[in-house]
Amino acid sequence: MDERWRRWRLVLGGEADGMPGCSAGELSAGDAGMAAALAALYDQGESGGSRSAGLGSSAPKVTRWLGDIRTYFPSSVVQVMQKDAIERLNLSRLLLEPEMLDAVEPDVHLVGTLLSLNRVMPEQARESARAVVRKVVNELERRLVQRTRAAVTGALDRAARTNRPRRTADIDWDRTIRVNLRNYLPDRNTIVPSRLVGYARKQQAVQREVVLCIDQSGSMAASVVYSSVFGAVLASMRSLRTSLVVFDTAVVDLTDQLHDPVELLFGTQLGGGTDINRAIAYSQGLITRPNNSIFILISDLYEGGVRDEMLRRVAAMTAAGVQVIALLALSDEGTPSYDHDNAAALAALGVPAFACTPDAFPGLMAAAIERRDIAAWAERNLTSR
Repeated sequence: MDERWRRWRLVLGGEADGMPGCSAGELSAGDAGMAAALAALYDQGESGGSRSAGLGSSAPKVTRWLGDIRTYFPSSVVQVMQKDAIERLNLSRLLLEPEMLDAVEPDVHLVGTLLSLNRVMPEQARESARAVVRKVVNELERRLVQRTRAAVTGALDRAARTNRPRRTADIDWDRTIRVNLRNYLPDRNTIVPSRLVGYARKQQAVQREVVLCIDQSGSMAASVVYSSVFGAVLASMRSLRTSLVVFDTAVVDLTDQLHDPVELLFGTQLGGGTDINRAIAYSQGLITRPNNSIFILISDLYEGGVRDEMLRRVAAMTAAGVQVIALLALSDEGTPSYDHDNAAALAALGVPAFACTPDAFPGLMAAAIERRDIAAWAERNLTSR
């Protein structure tokens, strides 16, 4: 079969069988298997009736299909197809069966689905679900941990620098030499340091307080997963005091579970309403050093609580010196649907609201620690968002 017709046959499914040179009989065995896997998911008639056998509600059939798509497609495509199958064919119930969980390709979207099913998950599926979540968390940690630690440590070091070090031991000689190279005296083969660069004496081991306040409504599933991983990384750094709270209409403090992001994730409960005001009220009580605190609200800003009081609380936090940032999403999925009026109201208070990718989050934390203009940082680093 001509490559062009082969591609059309795979795209159009059975509808292409009547086209010249594009019949199913001309497909290779591998292409026929690929076409069947695509047809089981995507060959749906306009009236909603299936034109193929489909996946139905049979766990063995779905398990075989999951194996097939992993054979025929790369991992990135498999993850898209799994997500589509869950959404289009309502396969969430089947994910509660251990054999299904053993067959799926773990990714952030699947973790979000499993977390949404957490409260109804039978005990025999729970260990399989934990294994899926653990695998995704481990992969995210390999991708993000070192970059986050390097960015945050560097920012803390830069923020602690002073031009008036009190003691010789506090001088950063490398930086001091670099900024005074213009004062080099060739005849004496020396540098005259007109400016010293050093480190401020730290009065407290904790240099910054960080509060992650995460909306756990269903649309924020990917953000909850990434936030939990980042929260665990930040909590492992002694220079930061990190708190993590999740909320819907109630607020749950999961700070004591930051040592294990998997346990933390299973402590969330995706879905339900949203009371941002209540979550901010609780978070205010966690902040003891406003001028050295960063409060990150991760929410699509659809407020089910008292909007005016929410805005007053944010204004009070910024007036006290807290660095407040609103992330509409912390994921690779782009800017979600969000409340534009609330985003504009926050911007009027000097609080930028934007979506952030996980790869950009370490840079965002560095900018916040150094108290740079976050709106300008977002404009430079997230222009494609």
